[in-house]
Amino acid sequence: MRFDVITIFPEFFAGLLGHGIVRRAIESGILDVRVTDLRAFTHDRHRTVDDRPFGGGAGMVLKPEPLFAAVEKLKEGLPAPVPRVILLSAQGSLFTQATAARYAGLDRVLLICGRYEGVDERVAESLADEELSVGDFVLSGGEPAAAMVIDATARLLPGALGNDESAPQDSFNGEGILDYPHYTRPAVFRDLAAPEILMSGHHEQVRRWRRKKALEKTMHYRPELFARFLENVSQCGDERQEDRALLAEIIQERRNK
Repeated sequence: MRFDVITIFPEFFAGLLGHGIVRRAIESGILDVRVTDLRAFTHDRHRTVDDRPFGGGAGMVLKPEPLFAAVEKLKEGLPAPVPRVILLSAQGSLFTQATAARYAGLDRVLLICGRYEGVDERVAESLADEELSVGDFVLSGGEPAAAMVIDATARLLPGALGNDESAPQDSFNGEGILDYPHYTRPAVFRDLAAPEILMSGHHEQVRRWRRKKALEKTMHYRPELFARFLENVSQCGDERQEDRALLAEIIQERRNK
């Protein structure tokens, strides 16, 4: 698949594209990422991309003209389907693992990096297909958000990871619960011991332990995810019997503390 990124700081993406899973995906031909400098679509000697907001107020707003011109140029001559155009913005819908999976199924995604106080609303209304936020916080610009979207999506592309079983085991995949704890050598470090069950060789017991710890982590760190998980379990039949047993164990252990 291909990502296009429109930004006023194209050099920001050098680190992302030159390291790790994203770099390997690009080198293997699984992923293509192209960065476009928004200032190339301005027509004044100062290469102006922003202006004061109508109605007054603090900050500057990204102008619509260069953004429309950049997107239209990148779409020029393309057969259908055209790229999915995403405006990265604190006002957008929340980016999740499910969103990354949806993007991984597309041929081409175009990311517009917001900057300054905001982006002219006509971009969101008439140019972008969707407005996207990476969390309930405000960034100085859309560049870090774009990097997160590219990285999260890239690791879901077939062949991007060394082991294709890794991605389905990540947090938020499938049922939306967190990942289980991981340990490696040495077995004891500064009097901190890894759980013996992980070295027991009993694969079924290891699997059950990991499932239980994943539920415990989700309950502790993300109660809203855990509440949705409980609702799902309550609506299922006998196929969730093990989860019910694990939940009963967790509750009893907490009562005993």
